Amino acid sequence: MRPLTAFAPLLRPAAADAPEAAARTRLRWRSLSWALLAAAMAGGLGLLATVPSVAGPTGGLEAALRAAGCGFFYGLLAFHLQRVDPDDSHLQAGLVGAVCGIRSLGAPLILPASSPLETPLNWLQAALPALVQQWLPLWLPVVGAAFALPLALRQWPALRP
Repeated sequence: MRPLTAFAPLLRPAAADAPEAAARTRLRWRSLSWALLAAAMAGGLGLLATVPSVAGPTGGLEAALRAAGCGFFYGLLAFHLQRVDPDDSHLQAGLVGAVCGIRSLGAPLILPASSPLETPLNWLQAALPALVQQWLPLWLPVVGAAFALPLALRQWPALRP
C-alpha cells in the first residue's frame, strides 16, 4: 500500500513553517486550557449551586455537566475574543450574556398554569418571578466562571493569549 502523499504537508509541516506551526500549536493548547479551566469552574459552581433535595439524586450532576459544557464553550470563545480585542469589556459581557441566553433556551420552563390570554397582567406577574427562579441558577455558574477565569489567569500568566 502506497503512503498518502497528498496529506504530507498537513501532517508534517515544512522546516520553514516549523516556528509558525509551533506558535499555532501553543495557541491551540492555550485555547483548550481556557476552555477546560472555564468548564471546571462552571461545573464546580453548578454542582455547588444545586440544592440536592430539589434536584433529586442525579439532578446536581446533570446541572453541573450542563454548566461545564456552557463553561467550556465560553472559555473557547473568551480566549479568541481576548486575542482579538483584549480591552473590550463590553464584548466580554455580551459573550457571557449570549452563553447564558443559550443555556436558558436549552432548559425546560415551567410557567403558571393559567392562560396568558385570560388575565395577561396577572399571568405576567406570576411568570416573571418563575423565570428568574428557574433561569438564575442556570446563569450563575457561567457568570461565576467569567469572573473567576481572569483571576485564574493572573495566577498562570503562561495561559494568556
